[in-house]
Amino acid sequence: MSDEEREEKELDLTSPEVVTKYKSAAEIVNKALQLVLSECKPKAKIVDLCEKGDAFIREQSGNIYKNVKKKIERGVAFPTCISVNNTVCHFSPLASDETVLEDGDIVKVDMGCHIDGFIAVVAHTHVIQQGPVSGRAADVIAAANTAAEVALRLVRPGKKNKDVTEAIQKVAAAYDCKIVEGVLSHQMKQFVIDGNKVVLSVSAPDTRVDEAEFEENEVYSIDIVTSTGEGKPKLLDEKQTTIYKRAVDKNYHLKMKASRFIFSEINQKFPIMPFSARALEEKRARLGLVECVNHDLLQPYPVLHEEACDLVAHIKFTVLLMPNGSDRVTSHPLQELQPTKTIDDPEIKAWLALATKTKKKGGGKKKKGKKGDKAEDTTADAEPMDAGTE
Repeated sequence: MSDEEREEKELDLTSPEVVTKYKSAAEIVNKALQLVLSECKPKAKIVDLCEKGDAFIREQSGNIYKNVKKKIERGVAFPTCISVNNTVCHFSPLASDETVLEDGDIVKVDMGCHIDGFIAVVAHTHVIQQGPVSGRAADVIAAANTAAEVALRLVRPGKKNKDVTEAIQKVAAAYDCKIVEGVLSHQMKQFVIDGNKVVLSVSAPDTRVDEAEFEENEVYSIDIVTSTGEGKPKLLDEKQTTIYKRAVDKNYHLKMKASRFIFSEINQKFPIMPFSARALEEKRARLGLVECVNHDLLQPYPVLHEEACDLVAHIKFTVLLMPNGSDRVTSHPLQELQPTKTIDDPEIKAWLALATKTKKKGGGKKKKGKKGDKAEDTTADAEPMDAGTE
């Protein structure tokens, strides 16, 4: 097979090398998440934590596949975002921003890494406090986590995207929470973070997606955001938007010199993956980005907010639909939660009882789990997070 033919053939999970690259990216992003969470303390500056997450991913991904003949792209697939309390997502401020974390904050960390364009993303919610999390904060996190566990079991060959949309809304309602509108889970492919197969978080009249069936050897980023409020977030300040992605199918001759300078820098440094404006020259970036966005050359990732009194939780994971079942490759253990609600619904319990791996025939040896793998072991039934349970 010539190089050109190999390029033409879409690389997927049927290639062991591709699986290895996904898992390498996942291992790095899981460690980066662990690092950022360990630094989430009162008075920590959010921009410093975002920088730490990105720097760790760049450094760790730069250390692998160094001595290969063909240069392999690798690094940050989604900039580190730290969104607090009622902020839904995409908060990754510029270097001049002084926002700090406070005791009691509900912190959502969101990030991604890629090796050769094979992407692993993760998001996790953590409350800055000692001891178990209780009350509505525990409800909203338990809602996101239980919905993620249900989604993991329903994103499988033969099931449809709408099955997942309906199920996660039912789970959130059981905790008296809402799934946040406008959040999409996407199929991912090499260098494509937002593929065409999509799972809607909430089916609404103005947001329609094509019905799709999950298939073996596909990869998905499953994105669950829950709220104690209405789940209809708003853009409060466009100046907070700092994350963009090059819209590769769009062209326009920019008029301003600053715009042309910034756009050329983006094309060189970030031709495909989302990036943070922090990585650009700040003064020129402010001017140039506006014209690029106005002419659809860049897709902005806006910072959205629920009402000030609302609490928002976010769980995102990457799942590989392998022939032997679903392999969730990104996650992080939760704090101890004491939600006020109990899951009694038999349908939700039945979803959680589904295995994620297909049992192999024959008495093969059971692989010994590594220490610390507990969060990854989703072959057993998942427990709904009930009042009074850990």
